[in-house]
Amino acid sequence: MLTRRKSIAAVLAAGALGASAIGISASAASAPAGGRDAAASYATTTPIKHLVVIFGENVSFDHYFGTYPHATNPAGEPQFNAAPGTPSVNGLTPALLNNNPNLDNPQRLGPSQAVTCDQNHGYTAEQSAYDGGKMDKFVQDTTGGGCTQSTTPDSGNYGPNGIVMDYYDGNTVTALWNYAQHFTLSDNTYGTQFGPSTPGAINVISGQTHGAVVQGGTSGAVANGTDESDIDPYYDLCSNPGAPQTGGPEAPGVPAPGGQTLQMTGKNIGDLLNARNITWGWFEGGFTPSTRVNGNPVCGTQHAAVSGASTGDYIQHHEPFQYYESTANPMHNAPASVNDVGVSDPAGTPLAQAVNHQYDVSWFNQAIDNGNMPAVSYLKAPGYEDGHAGYSDPLDEQRFLVDEINKIEESKYWASTAILITYDDSDGWYDHQMGPIVRSSQDALDTLNGAGMCGPASKQVLGQEDRCGVGPRIPLLVISPWAKRNHVDHTFTEQASVVKFIENNWRLPRIGGGSADATSGSLNSAFNFHQSYGHAPAVILNDTTGEVERTIYPNGHRADG
Repeated sequence: MLTRRKSIAAVLAAGALGASAIGISASAASAPAGGRDAAASYATTTPIKHLVVIFGENVSFDHYFGTYPHATNPAGEPQFNAAPGTPSVNGLTPALLNNNPNLDNPQRLGPSQAVTCDQNHGYTAEQSAYDGGKMDKFVQDTTGGGCTQSTTPDSGNYGPNGIVMDYYDGNTVTALWNYAQHFTLSDNTYGTQFGPSTPGAINVISGQTHGAVVQGGTSGAVANGTDESDIDPYYDLCSNPGAPQTGGPEAPGVPAPGGQTLQMTGKNIGDLLNARNITWGWFEGGFTPSTRVNGNPVCGTQHAAVSGASTGDYIQHHEPFQYYESTANPMHNAPASVNDVGVSDPAGTPLAQAVNHQYDVSWFNQAIDNGNMPAVSYLKAPGYEDGHAGYSDPLDEQRFLVDEINKIEESKYWASTAILITYDDSDGWYDHQMGPIVRSSQDALDTLNGAGMCGPASKQVLGQEDRCGVGPRIPLLVISPWAKRNHVDHTFTEQASVVKFIENNWRLPRIGGGSADATSGSLNSAFNFHQSYGHAPAVILNDTTGEVERTIYPNGHRADG
């Protein structure tokens, strides 16, 4: 720990008076010229030259898709009428809707109930709700502690009895249902482990939450060297904004995040992409500092959700690459120009001056307009649009999704792009389907099938306790001209399958060290790479209603939806 602590303190000291103090980086040595699509030149195993992962917050599969493709369609709400032959999903059957084994039956939530309280989605609570696979203790164990049993909709504490069981349909999450209708929806995708946002975010870039080191004291978020809960990243000077910044032990007075923060050792997918000089980036709303104090970033921008309540745009523990020294941008530096987006910093760039592929989401849209969209892009909405119950909602989330996907579909990149929409965790929302336990754990935090137990000992990853998974079922949509159209994929996949797809498509090695990438399922069954281009034409949606406005066919012909 001392070596790594010294490292961040030293580079921050070295760069305190440099370019980082005003929020810019040195120009990337190998930046492509404006308008050149460098990603098109990389060898890939599929027609996909650009992958965009839109990583949302806190949704179980049944919470958004439990009754797909059947919507209630009340008057005055956006309508969804499934096309003939639309396949069904492993969702909420009449028996589960009317005679559920939990204390309450699932109830439909409409657009006027878009803003709800947040549920309990802790590592232990979720296992307890599963009750050894009976799936019958959600009301007792994952109902949110902040739920006040209020019956006033569209407020962050809206939580009538049994709300943890409830679901939306195609009249609220209309855009997502329309994407499923025109592309591929998976009903067999899971979090790589139980638990909340930070483990999910780290798993989608590395498949590995072991190798976690707490800086600044101790934290219950880490057990046996494994991250199993939310904690801010060590390599981020916007972490723990309420705690005074501290000096590094080797350079007194040089700031480091205050309070307890998490440092991840090992590799992530960014390291593998960097080794092959492949363009990539994580783009998050609010990453651009609202101001700087003594040269240090302050991430203070806010926006209001449909409820009228404001929340911070940048949420530190949702940014997984900031936990790794090799891919962190602790000063929240911006690239020198849009031509540098996706490109590695010049060799030897001090960490205090580095960008390291971490950007505000606005840089992704600029890169599309400039003609240098990276090969791999992760998009994270600002807080009010990320879908997280309690401060965001499906309607604000829908606006972000539709605006970003419309932009990609109308760009030159659509023919070679795959967009994945998936989530960091389930928020504790009810889902009736338990996934297989492929990584067991025997620790005090585990309760799945008895005290101190999560799965059989035969599947235990020795020395890496508290990674038990797979965890709750979450949505996954694949949007691409190469996706199977109006298809429900039943192949078993998990968050680490995103890592595996990137590795396979760009011929990268596995991360190793026990990463779940090696054993995760493949996303390839969501695609038909033997078809001719254009099997699944682009659909342009309305970002308010989620309804189809027009369809764009490969020859450029546009038809009203």
